[in-house]
Amino acid sequence: MPVEIRVPPLGESVVEATVGRWSKNEGDAVRKDEVLVELETDKITVEVAAPADGTLGSIKKKEGDTVGVNELLAEMEAGAAPAAAAQPAAQAAAEGAASTETAPPAATATATATVEAGSADAPTSPAARAIAAEHGLDIATIRGSGPNGRVTKEDVLKRIEDGRAAAGAPPREAAPAPAQSQPAAAPTTSVAPTAAPPAAAPRPATPAGPRAETRERMSRRRQTIARRLLEAQHSTASLTTFNEVDLHAVMELRKRRQDEFVKKHGVKIGFMSFFTKAAVGALKAFPRVNAEIQGEEIVLKQYYDIGIAVGAEEGLVVPVVRDADKKSFAELEREIGELGKKARDGKLTLEELQGGTFTITNGGIFGSMLSTPILNPPQVGILGMHNIVERPVVVDGQVAIRPIMYVALTYDHRIVDGSEAVRFLVAIKNQLEDPLSMLIEG
Repeated sequence: MPVEIRVPPLGESVVEATVGRWSKNEGDAVRKDEVLVELETDKITVEVAAPADGTLGSIKKKEGDTVGVNELLAEMEAGAAPAAAAQPAAQAAAEGAASTETAPPAATATATATVEAGSADAPTSPAARAIAAEHGLDIATIRGSGPNGRVTKEDVLKRIEDGRAAAGAPPREAAPAPAQSQPAAAPTTSVAPTAAPPAAAPRPATPAGPRAETRERMSRRRQTIARRLLEAQHSTASLTTFNEVDLHAVMELRKRRQDEFVKKHGVKIGFMSFFTKAAVGALKAFPRVNAEIQGEEIVLKQYYDIGIAVGAEEGLVVPVVRDADKKSFAELEREIGELGKKARDGKLTLEELQGGTFTITNGGIFGSMLSTPILNPPQVGILGMHNIVERPVVVDGQVAIRPIMYVALTYDHRIVDGSEAVRFLVAIKNQLEDPLSMLIEG
């Protein structure tokens, strides 16, 4: 009896997903807990694994399809995975390839034509179909190089390039043809000779080198990011204020205490714990920056869930450090490090991405000197960190070289006034330039 593979629960308030990449094809042997397909939701990627050993049967939902919870994805036949069948199949394929290589040219051409003509029912990827349609190609005439004759995006692009190369080749024998086809001039003609029409201007040659264009399906997460960024720009009164921070004291403290801190806590002390502590201190002093708008009311929050923006392969994600005000420097460093690793590995859960009262983003790790962060609604504030550059500054009447970082605060001007935002950023600056104050004031 076939075993059904259905869409698992996707998390609170998530009701649908987009089918991503199938890692197995119909007829492939699979092992229990082996990943069969990825489902893309707005925030995370969910892996669907095989419930038992067996063979993958019919795939009901293809890449790019939208599916709901408990919807049928595929069927499989449970039982011992036919691993031994792979070797004879591979051997037969190798023998077939060898016979093709030794076949006479006519036989090879016939075989190729047969494969191409019979490929109308061969599986194709969504990207391959889209590119073929855009260039007016019949997908059935393209020979697939993927598993089971699957026509891939690369196959279509190769056909397009082959066609362009053929079109761009200069016709060497075509030019004299018109002259040979003209009859010999008759000496008795009474028609006065006329000037030959001017030659048509040659068409510009196709530039050498690849000029292909490809289309990729926008992932569900990228669509969500795009939509939310536009919503943030259209639904808030965003404004950004800037300041600079001298990180000399923080760097000296880290240098003096790093070995002892690692020995005691098993984790290095970085910059994020200092900035998180400083942000919490400023949020307590300016509670409207830790608020949100609901209808005609301002909701002031007495808890501090700090979102830490992390650049992942699929786009920016913002895992949340809950109750950051109650955590020590070591706890913050450990949790931020763990969340960052899970984000880069695509292992974040929906619970770790939901909520947040304020966000910190660090473009400095990519070399950014200055930026204007975009709000993460319904939050009304986001702090932007940047790279640290040694600059000459005046300290106690003397010029000194200090590690300086520009910081930015983007805020929603609907409930946060400009003076409030400036003082908020100054509060962060003051705490970072005197880090002991964060320990004394808690």
